[in-house]
Amino acid sequence: MGKEPNVLAIILAGGEGKRLYPLTLDRVKSAVPFGGAYRIIDFVLSNFVNSGYSRIKVLTQYKSHSLNTHLSRGWRLSSLLDQYVDPVPAQMRRGPHWFQGTGDAVYQNLNLILDENPDLVCVFSGDHIFKMDIQQMVDEHLSTGLPVSVSAIPVPLEEAPSFGVIRIDKEWRALSFQEKPRNPEPMPEDPLRCLASMGNYLFDARFLVDLLSRDAENSDSSHDFGKDILPALALEKKIHVYDFSKNTFPGMQETEKGYWRDIGQIDAYWQANMDLVAVSPVFNLYNPDWIIRTYRPQVPPAKFVFADEANRRVGIATDSIVSGGCIISGGHIDRTILSTGVRINSFSKVSESILFHDVDVGRYARIRRAIVEKGVRIPPETVIGFDPEEDAKRFHVSPGGVVVVTREDFSPDGKETPV
Repeated sequence: MGKEPNVLAIILAGGEGKRLYPLTLDRVKSAVPFGGAYRIIDFVLSNFVNSGYSRIKVLTQYKSHSLNTHLSRGWRLSSLLDQYVDPVPAQMRRGPHWFQGTGDAVYQNLNLILDENPDLVCVFSGDHIFKMDIQQMVDEHLSTGLPVSVSAIPVPLEEAPSFGVIRIDKEWRALSFQEKPRNPEPMPEDPLRCLASMGNYLFDARFLVDLLSRDAENSDSSHDFGKDILPALALEKKIHVYDFSKNTFPGMQETEKGYWRDIGQIDAYWQANMDLVAVSPVFNLYNPDWIIRTYRPQVPPAKFVFADEANRRVGIATDSIVSGGCIISGGHIDRTILSTGVRINSFSKVSESILFHDVDVGRYARIRRAIVEKGVRIPPETVIGFDPEEDAKRFHVSPGGVVVVTREDFSPDGKETPV
């Protein structure tokens, strides 16, 4: 049996996430809450730790305070066992400029690779929702003899302009890599879908150092993996494409096979959260064999009060996720996700919504298909999500009709939303 490779993980978590605005107004995309108890970055970090890889660097840049706080509180691994999750702020080691692209982000932090001296470097995105046994990708990468592997998954052709699209041969070697093509080429065996990059890359470490050093000297390059670096490597036939749809992990349900979501837009973010509250969810948070880890504040259990059915004052939740510290006080939630410390007051009704930490919903309020930011106080009798024209006058509304409510919407002093 050969020696296990020394693997260093680098998580790209500096993305501004403009398409998720206003949820990214005061926080980086990877720090946006998800599923009531988590932040988006918890999913990729959990995948690495569950796969046995616990040397992780997180590259940050844009409004990273809440992300850094979350990592410092919830992701303290054992230094005694050489385990760590280290946030690395943009240090401008290669000049007085921010990261120019995903490749440049890693290039500006080549010292991390040189100091750790790994055999392999995983460069993964920090803002997608998925479960993955990364060791399976590592094993397949080593068997190919190629210096680069990219994980990919089939997506409908109409979604391709949002992704890097890969064309492959019979051995799953990349023949071309096109970033967000307008007219994507379908898979040979499936004319309705194409093969999309998941933004997760695996490199032989020495090859990566040489590659990025050469790219940095190329004035014609955008220094981005998807736009320039990977397309050039595909033409040189140096990329193996890992078929994510065959990845498995302990306790996996059949519906979870190949589940991966890019939640870069409000509607996609909302839908991925709604996936969690189905009776038989396509993405299961309750698998004890593949735990999604996170920081959990010290709060009491959720509480449901009032059973006055005669006056319809009943604290009740149906097809919902309720985090610790919440109080459902005579109100009703349905297909809704509550983060820590939410209060639903009497006679109110919230459906198909996502409420962040410490939201307070006033009496007789009605809320539907909404995302409510942290700390918002919804006044009594407020109606949100039932009149598109009125909602558009007061709130940010997504193309799919999801209403995003921020604290500024009910706060005349214009204070920033807590992160």
